[in-house]
Order: sequence, then structure tokens, then C-alpha cells
Amino acid sequence: MLEPLRLDEVRQWLKKADEDLRLAEVAHKAGMYGPATFHWQQAAEKALKAFPIARERGFRKTHNLEEIGTACAQLEPSLRQIAEEAATLTTYAWEFRYPGSPREIEEQEAVQALRRASLVFHEILRRLPPEASP
Repeated sequence: MLEPLRLDEVRQWLKKADEDLRLAEVAHKAGMYGPATFHWQQAAEKALKAFPIARERGFRKTHNLEEIGTACAQLEPSLRQIAEEAATLTTYAWEFRYPGSPREIEEQEAVQALRRASLVFHEILRRLPPEASP
């Protein structure tokens, strides 16, 4: 069981991840695939960051989901596949956020990002105590 302050911090990270998932859904439904993929990347990042906090470990400030996911998999080897899925979302943190993006995101790519971000979020939740859920 997590001590109350740590539980609160984990819950806050997961709440922010959940908000990003919901914001991404709104953007996706509006056909704004770039903003949707950004928020899906953010949801996966925040969910992954909640995991080391729950295990009383820190993490380096980064948007690199391969790095964060690897750290999570070192704490819980069953997260290795989830970490690999998450890593594919990394570039959405910056690649489509600014003018001059290299290309437009198609709906199918956005749907794949949704699938990956949701998988990451729910697999992290599954490995945390139920009281950590947002």
C-alpha cells in the first residue's frame, strides 16, 4: 500500500494523464489529428511517470518515452512490451506542434496513437493499487 502523500502524487499524475486522453478524444473528433496525437503522447508520458513514483523512484525530466518506458520496465519487467509501444509516441511531443511540420497526420495514424496511449495508460493502472486510479 502506498503512503498517503505518494498515493496523492501518483493519483495527480494519472489524473493529468486521463485529462490528456480526454482532450485528445475531443481533438480527434474535430479532425485535429496533430493536437490529438500530442495529447495522447502526453497521456502515455504522465502515466509512465506515475509508475516510478509509486515504486518510490524518480525520473529524469524528459519527453522521451523510450527512456521513461525502459526505466519502468527495469522496475517491472512485464512492462517491456508496453514500453516499446509507448516509445513510438515520443515524436508526437514536438514534431507536429509547431509550424513547419514535416507532414500532416492521417486519421489512421491518429487511431494507432490512441490505441497505444490507451494501452499504456490502462496497463500502468492495472499494475498500481486500485486507490491510485484518478
